[in-house]
Amino acid sequence: MINPYIIFDNTKQSKKIKSFLDRNIKNFSPSRCNLIIVIGGDGFMLSSLKKYNKYKKPFYGINAGSYGFLMNKFSQKNTIRNLSKAKQVSIFPLEMSVKNKFNKTKKSIAINEVSILRQSRQTASLEISSGSQKIIKKLVSDGVLISTPAGSTAYNMSVYGPILNLDSKKLSIRPISAFRPRRWKGRIVSDKKKITIKNLNINKRPISAVADNYEVRNAKTISIKINKKVKFNLLYDSNRSLQKKIKIEQIRKETN
Repeated sequence: MINPYIIFDNTKQSKKIKSFLDRNIKNFSPSRCNLIIVIGGDGFMLSSLKKYNKYKKPFYGINAGSYGFLMNKFSQKNTIRNLSKAKQVSIFPLEMSVKNKFNKTKKSIAINEVSILRQSRQTASLEISSGSQKIIKKLVSDGVLISTPAGSTAYNMSVYGPILNLDSKKLSIRPISAFRPRRWKGRIVSDKKKITIKNLNINKRPISAVADNYEVRNAKTISIKINKKVKFNLLYDSNRSLQKKIKIEQIRKETN
């Protein structure tokens, strides 16, 4: 029995799909539903996951955006039927803890990635550690990206980062426009270790830390780790699972 709660982005296509679903299935409240249908793009899906995960229900995304990697394809013929046959996959987010130059700490979670970005005309000067191991003493760049397997096909891929299997238990650390050392390509590390990033020149080279779409400016120290206490359950059509999408992107990258 499908008892969904339906949320949708404020776009023409999202509203069109919502209207179709309203004519075919009943909409329940978040507390009474057995799944949450999210209509929109990947960005809307990320914000919806964080907002509604407190109800502990699985999420089924319907793409009404451009790429829609986290979403399922809409079909008037098949979508209602696919809802009852969808397969579940669970993912865990990154937890970002940022101490700014005023020694105030702010936290947020990231499903895709944490981006450390320069916030002025000056390049960032960063020290990066994984657990007790110092990965790089001084990286001069526009920033650095720490990506989960689920997010490795997003911003991470645009900076030529590795595409990680969903069950790899790894995280990708990838520089953004590295200046020194020029040939440093980043590192793949275990998701069991905490990643620590220090700003080596807080006043002259300010940086911001962004967890998906939540930004903390004037960061001094950033700690990043997988949070196993938070779990997101996503539903996918049996022929378009998240694992399969990642495999397809890996093949595309290898052949390009």
